[in-house]
Amino acid sequence: MELTLTGGQGLTQQRGLEDLNARFIAYLDAKESTVTTYSKALRAFFAYLAEEGQTRPTRETILAYRDSIRARLKPSTVQTYIITVRLFFAWTAQEGLYPNIAEHIKGAKLDRQHKKDALTAHQAKAILAGIDTSSLQGKRNLAILALMTSCGLRTIEVARATIADMRIAGDSAALYIQGKGRDEKTEYVKLAPPVEDAIRAYLKARGKAEGHEALFTSASNNNKGEGMTTRAISGIVKQAMREAGLDSERLTAHSLRHTAATLNLLNGGSIQETQQLLRHSNIGTTMIYAHNLERAANNSEARIAAALFA
Repeated sequence: MELTLTGGQGLTQQRGLEDLNARFIAYLDAKESTVTTYSKALRAFFAYLAEEGQTRPTRETILAYRDSIRARLKPSTVQTYIITVRLFFAWTAQEGLYPNIAEHIKGAKLDRQHKKDALTAHQAKAILAGIDTSSLQGKRNLAILALMTSCGLRTIEVARATIADMRIAGDSAALYIQGKGRDEKTEYVKLAPPVEDAIRAYLKARGKAEGHEALFTSASNNNKGEGMTTRAISGIVKQAMREAGLDSERLTAHSLRHTAATLNLLNGGSIQETQQLLRHSNIGTTMIYAHNLERAANNSEARIAAALFA
């Protein structure tokens, strides 16, 4: 693939993928996870240009690329890929390398509804009750699930937590967390007594540890004692769900966050309190939970059926 510059100079495939990609990412000054995402998206776009034999891409090229990925990728992925392409060509224009041919091109319309389901209180209780706490690993798993279900934590927030992050907020035990998109641990969640007890029981069984160590550590032979990965935490949650007879693609570790929000609203919590619990910057995100509950409580179909078929 050859991406032709404004002045007519061409870039070889190697330089296009390595030099341009590296310079673009350096310009963004992004976090490692973002770098990985953007690099992958940009390489996918370069691969498309190579397959199509495009050396002078135009706006129509970008539109065709979008249509091609819409046919095989999730809307959220399409959105990410097109955002990356837009950023890339905004940068090439700024650097005088190539015109901004992707300006104002839209990605995909995203459904604001949640992709994962929440658990009922009965289901959540069954999952927690089904965890065997006779072992250190079982005590850890109960503490993780109790924390995520009652506080709405993401897996990354659990993975980042250290022992020293357990502190006091007012008259309550609290866990300070590094939330999504945050660089510091300035926010916290309160630990209800049963949740704190579960964590303390695990730490006691684990034995002496320093404050800087991960709050939850791996029990596998390969990395025993090291901090847990988000993948490992997700696997623990999924296995606990399966053991409780709940096995669905729509039930994952993120379902516990939805469960916390739903149970808080059902039991008298306000929208504002739920927003603070989940640490949503936009209350509109929190409102999705309220709308879902309003729809679930709406018995219009039953009233209509009664009028028609009674």
